[in-house]
Amino acid sequence: MAGLDTNSSQPSLPPKVILLAASVARRFNLDHQSRVVISMEFDISRFKVAHLLEAAVALAIVEISITVPAEIDTELSTATRRRFGLKHAIVVKATAGDPGGADPVTQWLAPTAAHLIATVVEPDDVLGLAWDHAVNSVTAGFTNLLLCTVVQLTSVHPLHSITVDSGEAVRRAAAASGGKGYPICAPLVLPNKLTADILRCQPGIAESLNQFDRVTKAVMAIGAWGSTLSTVYDSLTADERELYRRLGVVAEMGALLFSRDGREISTELNARVISVGSEQFRRIPEVIGVAGGIQKAEAIGAVLRSGLLTSLVTDSSAALHSLGGSPCSEPNGEPDLGPRLRTDKADVVRDTSHIGLAEPACPG
Repeated sequence: MAGLDTNSSQPSLPPKVILLAASVARRFNLDHQSRVVISMEFDISRFKVAHLLEAAVALAIVEISITVPAEIDTELSTATRRRFGLKHAIVVKATAGDPGGADPVTQWLAPTAAHLIATVVEPDDVLGLAWDHAVNSVTAGFTNLLLCTVVQLTSVHPLHSITVDSGEAVRRAAAASGGKGYPICAPLVLPNKLTADILRCQPGIAESLNQFDRVTKAVMAIGAWGSTLSTVYDSLTADERELYRRLGVVAEMGALLFSRDGREISTELNARVISVGSEQFRRIPEVIGVAGGIQKAEAIGAVLRSGLLTSLVTDSSAALHSLGGSPCSEPNGEPDLGPRLRTDKADVVRDTSHIGLAEPACPG
């Protein structure tokens, strides 16, 4: 562990300032308090807080050590972040010889994603969580989050029983942060728009849906268009799956469907899912995707090209596929043009199967 030692060139500080620097550093580094909270607590400016934190390092009160776990592929992480304009990209090395059949989230990605989320969550954030096995695995690694509100962004796979355990990920995250949780106990895909609208009006569900516009950070799984690889795919009939496949769907995230080149494909499905809407999703400032494995590689690449992700935790097999097989290569031989604007309009595929159903009005 290396620190900056004090020496004769360092200005001498009175003991009370050194003590204050140590106290501020403890609150910032160990108690994870923000500079704003610390400035109010000690009745000093944020500018002075910053200088005291710098002094704590210079005086070796705080020693900084930067280590990279062996399982993190730094080259692929950097290449992925730069290629897709991400804020954070963490690529975990897959176990040598793994054929891609094992669940990479449970094996490698969940602890890494949990650590990233704990690092980026700030006081008073509203953290949105998709309902998905991958996200549930991530929240199992939460031990301490800064105070935040937690909201479920997608409802439950209809093949699972709708019970109090359906919102376990939200409750787990809320308990780790000490904030309030808003689960959604309802099926993800409903038979038609009318049924979905009625459920959206139910008081408990409506209370959670009303939090969507407040979400500041979201944690999302990425699904591929295949059996057991997407909660949406598994919720549909065989005819519906094939219809969407013919429309070009290769990926899904938060019940939004994407083509290979990252275009959102809007269908009648949007009206009969209980999930964060497309426009609401695009207004979320930070979206962290968690997915890996060669079976999801194409889907991960599609969602990356959509420009909706700001951060990604994945494994080396999926990252290499998204990068065209090499950290230095361009996919399809074309130069990278950066992520798509998050405000791009989605392609609309019209389906009139729901026309003629009355839309109920929510009470009040």
